[in-house]
Amino acid sequence: MKIELATIQEYESVIAFYDDVTARTPEMAVYARWSKGKHPTEEGIRAYIDEGSMYVYKEGGEIIAAMAVTMYQGEDYHAINWTLKVPDEKVAVIHILAVSPDSQGKGIGSEMVNEAIRMAKSKGMQTIRLDALASNTPAHKLYERLGFEYCGQQHLYAENTGWTDFYFFELKQ
Repeated sequence: MKIELATIQEYESVIAFYDDVTARTPEMAVYARWSKGKHPTEEGIRAYIDEGSMYVYKEGGEIIAAMAVTMYQGEDYHAINWTLKVPDEKVAVIHILAVSPDSQGKGIGSEMVNEAIRMAKSKGMQTIRLDALASNTPAHKLYERLGFEYCGQQHLYAENTGWTDFYFFELKQ
C-alpha cells in the first residue's frame, strides 16, 4: 500500500495538495464546500501532522490523496445517537479525506478508508466514525458502500460553510 504517515518535512506539500484539491475538484462548492484558508486550515493540517494523524498516498513521489485519522473523537460527536456506546479514546475518526481530481474514480478513496479501518483495528479501536456535509452525496455513497451506517445529523457552524447540516457515519460491526 502506498499510504504513509506524513512528516513535518512534507507539510508544505500537504498544504499544496489540499489547495489543489480545493481549487480543482468538480462541484467542490456543492459537495464539500472547502475553501482555501478556511477548511482545511494550515493550522489544522499542522496539528494533524504534529500528532501523527495525517496520512498521504503517493504515486511517483507525488501526493495524490490524504486524510487524517485520529484515535479519539471530540465532543462534537457526543450529540449523535451512535449504534455503539464507546468511550472517546476507543473511537477512530476519519477527517479531511481527499483525492486529487486527476486520480478520482480509481478506487483510491476506498483504499484510504480501508487503510484507516485497518489502522484503527490494529490500535484496538472499537469503532470508526466520520462526518460529511449533508450535500456531499458522493462521500455518503462511498462510506455506505464500505460498510458505514448513517447515525444522525447536526446543524453546525463551520468557517467554510456557515450554518449547515452534517451527516455522521459509523462503521457497521
